[in-house]
Amino acid sequence: MPFDTIIRNGTVVTASDTFRCDVGIRDGRIAAMAESLTDAPEIIDASGLYVMPGGIDSHVHIAQPSGDGIVMADDFASGTLSAAFGGNTTIMPFCLQEKGMTLREALKVYHAKADGECYVDVSFHIIVSDPTSYVLGQELPALVEDGYTSIKVFMTYENLRLRDDEILATLDSARTSGALVMVHCENEDAIRFLIGRHEANGELAPKYHATSRPVAAEREATHRALSLAEIVDTPIVIVHVSNREAMEEIQRARGRGSKVAGETCPQYLMLTADDLDATELEGAKFVCSPPPRDRESQIACWEGLQNGTFDLFSSDHCPFRYDDDTGKLNEKGKRNFRWIPNGIPGVETRLPILFSEGVAKGRIDLNRFVALSSTNHAKLYGLYPRKGTIAIGSDADIALWDPNKSVVITNDILHHGADYTPYEGLEVTGWPVRVMVRGKTVTDGDERVAAKGAGNYLERGRSSLK
Repeated sequence: MPFDTIIRNGTVVTASDTFRCDVGIRDGRIAAMAESLTDAPEIIDASGLYVMPGGIDSHVHIAQPSGDGIVMADDFASGTLSAAFGGNTTIMPFCLQEKGMTLREALKVYHAKADGECYVDVSFHIIVSDPTSYVLGQELPALVEDGYTSIKVFMTYENLRLRDDEILATLDSARTSGALVMVHCENEDAIRFLIGRHEANGELAPKYHATSRPVAAEREATHRALSLAEIVDTPIVIVHVSNREAMEEIQRARGRGSKVAGETCPQYLMLTADDLDATELEGAKFVCSPPPRDRESQIACWEGLQNGTFDLFSSDHCPFRYDDDTGKLNEKGKRNFRWIPNGIPGVETRLPILFSEGVAKGRIDLNRFVALSSTNHAKLYGLYPRKGTIAIGSDADIALWDPNKSVVITNDILHHGADYTPYEGLEVTGWPVRVMVRGKTVTDGDERVAAKGAGNYLERGRSSLK
């Protein structure tokens, strides 16, 4: 047989084109694309469906250390299975370097958590929290050569944030080694001041999480991160942008010639700070950083997806259980918003929300959907053209989408480890009905087909952002 699998009668969608053809798969890769293909033991009829590259979610947190007594809701098995049911074929979680660890030590621990557990392919970013001269001068350059080509730095969270001089040193090391730097932009000193003021006033409910992290704190840190990157001429990614003011900082930096990519997430399109002001402690379900803003910020973020300010649409999946003393409602979190774990689940709902709210409602077209959800991630993080497109020679990572399928999102239909979804009751139009990783079906409708361990770890090349 010339092919292992043929996908017939579907409409293929890439970041640039939409066309009808059959897709032939051999040895895990796309081997042929033609009007009519025959001869394969497996024929998949995709009549009425879109044949799209599998989603790449380049911003997820899984099995990451989260503080004393706090446990993330997803391990690699549940997190990658949830990703697959959401139309994703590759995810990129963060390996956290805790203080005092080398990067190699952190990677050894994190790989042990992932090995043999994944349903989709994975590749790690490295969070640099302790940028010693050894880490920046020896480890990072060597790891880039080994395919770990992206790192993340934080400007907030006391145990993670770097000083400006440390950020500069990290950016400079990344410039010489070819690593791409992702930056979480919030001003920690301003946040700590505002938290203290809220505490002094007895304002401890979840809603005060949002007012302790105002737009100005994100805007200032975004400007500072872009300025530091400009000083050492290093490309950066500004992650999870929530508002127009931070977007404008990205636009101005590009106008000066800086190389910068922007990212936003579903929570900044669908949620607002009002969601944190729910009865009892329900608002804790929506605590994430930066927090959701207001309706005007939602409009701005849609504009950013449309006009190219944002290259990436990621989930920032960071799941904790709600009704759990290791999650949102830990004993300290019940009493004070500052102890509520930051993060919400979203890897499984990212693409259905973007398709429904974006494509089905006419905000973006199908090709822009593929670019934002897959292709741009592959290009930016060194996986293209192996991943992120449907082309001869590319991995057969494919999601079949039913554009007319209507689904009401409820937590009981999802596959993550959290006990809630922030999008409970949201009706979406468009849903992935079959997902294939390197030519093998992982999910088919509501059924899991592949066994745990179907996903591989991916070494990556350098970024296209140069």
